[in-house]
Amino acid sequence: MAGFHLPLYRTNLIRSSSSPAPSAYTKPTVVTQNLSYWNSIYSDIESHLKKVIPIRDPVSIFEPMHHLTFAPPRTTAPALCVAACEAVGGNREDAIVAASAIHLMHATIYTHDHLLLTDRVGREPESEIPHRFGTNIELLIADGIMPFGFELLAGSAGDNSEKILKVIVEITGAIGSQEMVAGEDGGVGRPAGLLHGCGAACGAIIGGGNVEEIDRLKRFGLYVGKIQGLLSEKSKNEGCEMELLETWRALALKELEYFDSRKVEQISSIVGV
Repeated sequence: MAGFHLPLYRTNLIRSSSSPAPSAYTKPTVVTQNLSYWNSIYSDIESHLKKVIPIRDPVSIFEPMHHLTFAPPRTTAPALCVAACEAVGGNREDAIVAASAIHLMHATIYTHDHLLLTDRVGREPESEIPHRFGTNIELLIADGIMPFGFELLAGSAGDNSEKILKVIVEITGAIGSQEMVAGEDGGVGRPAGLLHGCGAACGAIIGGGNVEEIDRLKRFGLYVGKIQGLLSEKSKNEGCEMELLETWRALALKELEYFDSRKVEQISSIVGV
């Protein structure tokens, strides 16, 4: 999707001194991702994950764990965690562990979906990755990847234990039975929206955002995820989907009106794909 550009209605992203600025839509313009910014985040997250999940003894565990961590298609939810942290004035280094944990949640969910798609009788697998290991191994290892993400978070707490606890609560809420699991049947883009909303909220928490900043970035992430989810699905009604994309883009950017435009310039570019 890096080279895929769509019209985007930009809004006034500058916050007044007392309250959010009113919506101020201008003529359509083409906005593209700042790819160097997002790629640098992906690189930092992947480098961290390679350090904490090397292929080591016992190889029977860590080889499939390493493979399943990096095999799924890239999702923007972990990168959104880092971008949200920076948008509220936080440091990238502080958000890398939380972003890595969100990536591991994505890897677990994707692996489980991959197994389900493969095991359905009379249906071609839709996954983009092949089975390198037996399905029983992949199922067990995937079940170990998720708690490992929480282990990383707990180990990073230090003086930020309160923030890390809030992040853990945010993640468990997003992937639990009332959200991510139920979201599989909750409409177009809902599962992806939940993970992205979680990522943005976690980044804002780590970055020291206030309650309103966290809530707004969470809603922004939700719309970003819905956009990503819709773009990744097969088109059934292109006209309807384009209308949804424009609606969600406008709603996503409206959440950023509360912030100074300079602080959210980078994160807003994610809806320019």
